[in-house]
Amino acid sequence: MKVYELKLKVFLLKNIDSKNALEKISELIDKSLSKNPELYEFHKKNQFKNYCFNSLYNLEQDGVYKEGSIYSVIIRTTDEKLSQSFKKNLVNEYTQYIKALTFENKIIPKKHIEKIYSITPLVVKTDNGYWRQELSLEAYEQRITANIIKKYNAYFNTKLDENFEIFNMIEFNNRKPIATPYKNVSLLGDKLTFYIADNETAQKLAYFVLGAGVGEMNSRGFGFINYRTI
Repeated sequence: MKVYELKLKVFLLKNIDSKNALEKISELIDKSLSKNPELYEFHKKNQFKNYCFNSLYNLEQDGVYKEGSIYSVIIRTTDEKLSQSFKKNLVNEYTQYIKALTFENKIIPKKHIEKIYSITPLVVKTDNGYWRQELSLEAYEQRITANIIKKYNAYFNTKLDENFEIFNMIEFNNRKPIATPYKNVSLLGDKLTFYIADNETAQKLAYFVLGAGVGEMNSRGFGFINYRTI
């Protein structure tokens, strides 16, 4: 298993409010995937996509990314085929808001992971919206854990023995839900820190989600995480 990280430089053709940045980056990535018929069909299916990305960087103090400026976007994936497609088709791709420029790419080295933490909001949806009205904290943690295991099982066509601990502790890094516009609605999410258990399976899953993301809607930019190793 490898996690591929691609750092993309982009040039803005129009101003983008920070709240809309993930959606605008999604449009750029989707357009590049449409050039590969196999991956475009894969992308349209209701299944785990095994890639994630963060928002534009460097941050702007007023919350508006500026037309005519250059920013970075980090894309990660566990799928080598996707990585190759991004390198081939995303360079020089453009929308009315963003033009892709150049890539730097690397494979994230496998080291013992102490913790992972949210860079973009982590989304867990319920039938009635935001989880706090529907789930206990224990059920919320179970949903996140089950989602990680399902992604891993689906990708590797396996079935993990679930009798193990992934997280020693979870911390919330926001006091109130973080709202992000998506398709004319506001999705509510959270930023968290997960302290990873010291067992082989937990470490394997922590490395995997660096490329696959945590929570739901990772291919829309949600649940992108960073990490600290020992």
